[in-house]
Amino acid sequence: MRDLAAQVKGDVSVRVLVVDDQALVRRGFALVLQHEGDIEVVAEASNGLEAVAAAKKYRPDIILMDIRMPELDGLEATSQILSEASVNTRVIILTTFDPDEYVYRALRAGASGFVLKDIPPEDLVNAVRTVFEGGAMLSPTITRRLIGQFAQHMGVGRELSERLARLTAREREVLQALAVGKSNSEIAEALFIGAATVKTHVSSLLAKLELRDRAQAVVFAYECGLAKVGGSHVAF
Repeated sequence: MRDLAAQVKGDVSVRVLVVDDQALVRRGFALVLQHEGDIEVVAEASNGLEAVAAAKKYRPDIILMDIRMPELDGLEATSQILSEASVNTRVIILTTFDPDEYVYRALRAGASGFVLKDIPPEDLVNAVRTVFEGGAMLSPTITRRLIGQFAQHMGVGRELSERLARLTAREREVLQALAVGKSNSEIAEALFIGAATVKTHVSSLLAKLELRDRAQAVVFAYECGLAKVGGSHVAF
């Protein structure tokens, strides 16, 4: 585990932990982010065990987490880190391969999205800022079909149905819109309500469903059957 906090100067608002078993990849992401005045890379970790320890020590706002690593993989590390109720850290999964069940499992574990490792530098910075501000980052290659294919095999259990029943009719409409990747402004336009009202509905439905963020809301929408498999992309 490498401590980088001392190398950063100036005012920052987003504290990031970079986790990958390839040193070159870690340093590349860290260097990109450290050029931004509002982002601080506080540490690097080479495996899941180091990631869990670093998360406890530094309490970063964002963790860029690889999936396939020795000692402890990124999925289990994500689950362990986000299992603490007091943790405000958000996880973005790093991957070199197309979306598959591992990415879906990471989202269910609480990750706020994922990016491919060949992402352009400016898009990486945007992903960190977007998730830090409470959004979700699902690369354009993730589609509703992907999430739906995994969710539909799970069946709609009683627990999911009971949680869905907590929502008002309007909150269900907002959740459906989230599931197809609409932004707050797009939802406001579609439902003929104000953007501030949409934000209130999103906060309310996340609280009622006991979800961390919009990424988990998308997964929930498919798991409970509120959203159906289709061809549109999910991207925030």
